[in-house]
Parts: sequence; C-alpha cells; structure tokens
Amino acid sequence: MKNFLENDFLLGTETSIKLYENAAQGLPIFDFHCHLDPQEVWENKSYENITQLWLGGDHYKWRTMRMNGIGERYITGDATDWEKFAAWAETVPNLIGNPLYHWTHMELKMFFGIEKLLSPSTAREIYDECNEKLKTSDFTARAFIEKSNVKFIGTTDDPNSTLEYHRLLKNDETFAPIIAPTFRPDGALFIERPTFGSWIEKLEEVSGIKVDSVEGFLNALQQRVDFFHENGGRASDHDIQKMEYVETTQEAIEVIFKKRLSGEQLSNDELLSYRCFLLTELGKMYAGKQWVMQLHMGAIRNNNTKMKELIGTDTGFDSVGESNFAEGLSRFLDALEQQDALPRTVLFNLNPKDNPVLAGMMGNFYEEGIPGKIQFGSGWWFNDHIDGMEKQMKDLANVGLLSHFIGMLTDSRSFLSYARHEYFRRILCNILGEWVDKGLAPNDMDFLEKMVRNIGYKNAEKYFLVR
Repeated sequence: MKNFLENDFLLGTETSIKLYENAAQGLPIFDFHCHLDPQEVWENKSYENITQLWLGGDHYKWRTMRMNGIGERYITGDATDWEKFAAWAETVPNLIGNPLYHWTHMELKMFFGIEKLLSPSTAREIYDECNEKLKTSDFTARAFIEKSNVKFIGTTDDPNSTLEYHRLLKNDETFAPIIAPTFRPDGALFIERPTFGSWIEKLEEVSGIKVDSVEGFLNALQQRVDFFHENGGRASDHDIQKMEYVETTQEAIEVIFKKRLSGEQLSNDELLSYRCFLLTELGKMYAGKQWVMQLHMGAIRNNNTKMKELIGTDTGFDSVGESNFAEGLSRFLDALEQQDALPRTVLFNLNPKDNPVLAGMMGNFYEEGIPGKIQFGSGWWFNDHIDGMEKQMKDLANVGLLSHFIGMLTDSRSFLSYARHEYFRRILCNILGEWVDKGLAPNDMDFLEKMVRNIGYKNAEKYFLVR
C-alpha cells in the first residue's frame, strides 16, 4: 500500500518514476494562460493570512463548499477570514476523489512544508503556521512565482487595459520571469451586453480612434493589438460558449453595429453574424502578429440567476455545456485558412465527449515548419483531474502527435496553483511509463525524457515564440 503524497505519487511503475525524476522534476514552468493580477506581482503582494491567498476568487473551492452545505456568508460573505478557512477545512475531508483534495495538500506541502491533512481538527494549527510564514519575504507573490521556477506567465487582459503593470514588470531588472498580457476581447464580441456602450467609449479613449462605424471599430481594435504586441503580448483568448459559423459581409455587419450603437436590440441571427465576422477579423489581426489564438469552448455561464444578481458573475455557477461545435469550428478555421490568415490556434473543450472532435480537427490545418500548428489544449476546468488529463492526452495520442503537445496551464487566480503543473507532469510520466511496461512503447529513455521535457515546457516556449 502506498502512502498519500509520497515521492511516487501518481507514478505507478518504475519507468514512470525514472521519467519523472530524470526529466520532469524541477522543470521550469511556462504558464501560458492564467488569471493572475499583474499589479499584485509588481507590488510583490504580501498576504495577511492563508484565506486571502487561497480562497479569495477561487470559484473551484467555492463550488465544493456550497456542495458541502456551507452558507454563502462563509464563502463570499462577511464572515471573518478564520471562519472562511474553517469552513474550507470542514469541506476538504469530503473531497477525496476530487483533484482539489490533491491540490490542497500538494500546495501546503510544496509552499509551506506542511504534511498534515487539512480537517476541522488541524485547521487552527495549519492556519496559524501558514500565517506566520506569510509574514516573511519568502511568501510573497514574487516569491511564489520564483520558488515554482516559473519562466513565463500569460495573464488575461481586456483590450482597453493600459497594461501599466506589465510595462513596469518588463522594465524591472530585479524580476526575471516574463509576465505577458493576453488579449481577451469579450467586451467587443458580446455586443448584447449592457456594458457594450461604455466599453466602446473606453476603446475610443485608449485608442484615440472614433468608433462610429465597423471600419473605425476594426481600426481601434487593431491599434490595441499593436499596443499589446509592443508590450509583450503574444496571444489572444476567447470564451466561445457556442461555435457556430455563418458567412457575412462588412456591409451587413455595419447595419447590425449601428443598430446596437443606437440602442436597438439584436436578434439571435444578427448576434451570430456579428460574432462570426468580428472573430474572423480578429483572427486575421492575430495571424499578422504571429500570435497564438486560444478558443475556450463549451461553458454554460452563470446558470444561477439569483446568485448572479446577488454576488455577480464568475462566482462558481458555471457548468459543462452541450457544445456541438464541430461544423462551426471547421468552417471558422477554414475561412481563415482560405485567406492565408489562420494563426497558431489552441482548441479547448469543456465537454469531454468533444475530445475526438478537437483531436481530429487538429490534422485538418497545418503549416510547413510549425509542428502542431493547431493544438488540442490540455484538460481544462472540469477536466483538469486525473481522468480528464489522461483522457485528453490519450485521445490526442490516438489520432495525433502527443510529442508536440504544449502541455499544462493553471487557468487560476492563485499564486499557489503551480502545483497543478507537477500534477500534470506526474500523470504524463505515468502514462508513458505504463505504455513502456505494457510493451506499447519502446524503452528508449533518452527519447521519452526528451518528450517529457518538451511537453512539460519547451514545446510551449517554442509555440508562443518567446525567446
């Protein structure tokens, strides 16, 4: 019987252990998609207590606390930080089988040297021990990044951002990791939102371009793409709840755009035409900069209207959608390809039934000299657990080239989430080790170790053109 979180955690064979120890352990981290706040990195934020560091903004934890019957006061409400931590500690023992159980204890061990299991009986002791360490300079935002050997972080940023803190960090010679902005134009694409008018006003202000037509709109967005590129941006990211595609013209979109500017409501067909047009035009801009385009597809957002109105969006009430995006995605990628404007693209799905769709879609589009131009992204959100990661990699390997896979990302707001990269790497090494021991792959350790290093770090560094 194995002990919990021993050195061979998640590694089921001797080959797997060797691969991890020789190739994965200590590998740098290239975290190309997350939601960290660059201001907190610039200011080298210190935390008063582990609750602020660990529970603030973490909707993964919030969901499970609600499932455990914890009242909202102890999640996003006005309870004290100790009371919120105690409520989390009450939840954790019930998480066995959930990746949060592993991540919680991996983070305590990796960053705080705490190997006790978190429960109501250990909560006060662990809370106090973490808080004492958080008072020191070894437990600040930058220290967590450096301790995790992170070389690159791709944040998620509105096109209207001034990128003030990215620019400050870029010129800070005391901090080596790259903090790069990622262009997330939800404000432009979701034209039906009540905030669209104010978002356009801000776009005019930061771009210096009048936005009273589609041409002006595209010019302003191009200015922002240029600005992001000048400040280290090398990628975009998109929330695609449904990927449908229709062909349209700029003249038709002009009518739709001006209707919305005048305050009129748009039909579903008009919204679809507008989004298809704009996403295609953005894709051309990305290709022109040799950026990576990331498409996160298939989430149903903010399902609980009552809680959305009470505490806001993105608070843990999202779930897996019935996406059915195969044809729409194919037509969208093909439309860009026909114009020689298809950027390097990472495809993420939230519903695991769509794994074969994306794994197969990758092979339809390519470019000489770019291995894996279209990527099947790692197990995301509801799939970033053992089964989900294994399934994603095995489905990719079945119909594609696992060796060119760009690997893991945190998709997190926490500076402790880098444990997820170790989690992923152990799962990767275990898959390869099992294949060797079953005679499904040759026992060529030199090649396999190189494969682990590439998937764990080097492929992403090369793919995002970071030097």
